[in-house]
Amino acid sequence: MGKTSDLTAVQKTIIDTLHKEGKTQKVIAKEAGCSQSSVSKHINRQAKGRKKCGRKKCTSSRDNRTLQRIVTTNPFKNVGEIHKEWTAAGVSASRTTTRRLMKDMGFRCRIPCVKPLLNMKQRKKRLTWAKDKKDWTDAEWSKVMFSDESKFCISFGNQGPRVWRKSGEAQNPRCMRSSVKFPPSVMVWGAMSSAGVGPLCFLRSRVNAAVYQEVLEHFMLPAADQLYGDADFTFQQDLAPAHSAKTTSTWFKDHGIPVLDWPANSPDLNPIENLWGIVKRMMQYARPNNAEELKTTIRATWALITPEQCHRLIESMPRRITAVIEAKGAPTKY
Repeated sequence: MGKTSDLTAVQKTIIDTLHKEGKTQKVIAKEAGCSQSSVSKHINRQAKGRKKCGRKKCTSSRDNRTLQRIVTTNPFKNVGEIHKEWTAAGVSASRTTTRRLMKDMGFRCRIPCVKPLLNMKQRKKRLTWAKDKKDWTDAEWSKVMFSDESKFCISFGNQGPRVWRKSGEAQNPRCMRSSVKFPPSVMVWGAMSSAGVGPLCFLRSRVNAAVYQEVLEHFMLPAADQLYGDADFTFQQDLAPAHSAKTTSTWFKDHGIPVLDWPANSPDLNPIENLWGIVKRMMQYARPNNAEELKTTIRATWALITPEQCHRLIESMPRRITAVIEAKGAPTKY
């Protein structure tokens, strides 16, 4: 005879019915065609009204709602600040209880996502751009060389305040920090396509139009030869002042290189941003002692990037564009 978990719906119905009629478990087992122990376990599982064991809760449902409102209103507060505000509302609970209840509610302390601060005009332009590019195929995106600068630090400093959020709230606007362009510093310039990555350029000074054009001349053109050969391609760049300068536009015209139109403050649309993230994660345990060691580590890590990784990132462009359209131009998870 089967176990309790093996009882069919018909057997369970028979057991419940005969039990209500006051039949003995031996009779019920015979009628249901199962063991007496299975009948006993099923009846006990259906028993109601058993009092709960353990210590009585020190907070009420109303107190818990107050705590959830405090966390939701300002998710960037730490546990101490949240506990202080909660107890100030008349709740008697320890800091440990506060943390445990927050965990039970689904809140986890995480590093907040950082997204660009976009105004309505920029959102509209992003949405228009995405709608214009929504029908581009993978073959068309493979003809685009994506470029960008990124900052690499010798040491990994404070990443800022954490945020209390629930699962699935990483992209919730109230759980994110807005960012603006970071101050000029020593940057690394790189380029990628679906065929792989080009050579890196370590920038030693503030990037103005003249410096940027030297980067294009000595690093972008060799990258184009390496990744495309004699085939045509389109160059992508963001709208940094050095990129959008008239002399830079003239440089592209003189070299016959088309430039992809690009919306402002849109790193989530650029797959090389994800590539920088991959490189930095690969370097997370490296601790160079000086700038030269850092450059050596970056070059070695960059050389490990495979064409397959780049191809997968380029293939994500249709999904990025769809996400921008669905978000009506707002920042996306990418």
